[in-house]
Amino acid sequence: MLNRRHIRIKVMQSIYAMHQHQSDQLDKEEKFLFQSIENTQDLYLLLLSALVEIKKKEELYIDLASKKHLATKEERNPSLQFVHNKVLMALANSDALETALEERKIKNWQQNDDIILYLIESIKASALYQNYMNKKAGFEEDRNFIADLYTEVIAPSDKLYDYLEDHKLTWLDDLPGINTLILKQIKQLKSENDPILIPKVYKDEDDKEFVKNLFRKTVLNEVELSKEYIDKTPNWDVERIAEIDTIILKMAICELLKFPSIPTKVTINEYLEIAKEYSTPKSSIFINGILDNLVKEFEKDKRLTKSGRGLL
Repeated sequence: MLNRRHIRIKVMQSIYAMHQHQSDQLDKEEKFLFQSIENTQDLYLLLLSALVEIKKKEELYIDLASKKHLATKEERNPSLQFVHNKVLMALANSDALETALEERKIKNWQQNDDIILYLIESIKASALYQNYMNKKAGFEEDRNFIADLYTEVIAPSDKLYDYLEDHKLTWLDDLPGINTLILKQIKQLKSENDPILIPKVYKDEDDKEFVKNLFRKTVLNEVELSKEYIDKTPNWDVERIAEIDTIILKMAICELLKFPSIPTKVTINEYLEIAKEYSTPKSSIFINGILDNLVKEFEKDKRLTKSGRGLL
């Protein structure tokens, strides 16, 4: 579920939080880091289950409307194309999804059905829904409709965003990646019989170990790591360097020197992209210059030793 860049961002955010709180409780902060990573799966399950709840709520509405004493002709004979959408049915019938929701105790929508009702209103008001309901759809049309609906109506919903922000602030940084994952998963479905696979939080044990090692090796060696770049900033006032930039530099230097299986170019590229997204407009230029000079120095002094399967 999480790729290495997402892991690096999580570690960076945890180190930044430690600085802000002036905390020296390494075990406590590490526990919070791992918990925030586990919470990404809760976000994934919550958003995926929203599609199931939308289907259930609409089915309930159709049933109740058809039983009204003065039901209209349309209410007595409603179109079931939306609630019979094959992707929605596959999600609703997924044992893997149901089991994961139970294990993680995800019951948010039962307690906050106003969000689901709002999303249904937004869906029905969209041109996507109107066009879909006016044609006969096979599996491909069903899949493309749900993918477009998620992209254009559900994911951009301000009400959904506000709910996620209020419920768990750390989710906002995870949201783009989780939305991309769900959309990719929908688009990869080939038929209604394809199983809905629930991805693991970590690709493998190496990634989980990477979280711990990157966090601990950076935090425990911050003083030494800062010495590596402190005299490499002649045109920058050290006291005025953005704190995020100093954390990014320390993490990057830590990877360069203490993670031999990670290629140098990968480390530099990853942290430059993180700087572009999380720091000031000039940060990536500043960080690139520092790291470029450090790599040359490390290579000259034979301190940059890279080996392992990551280089193959």
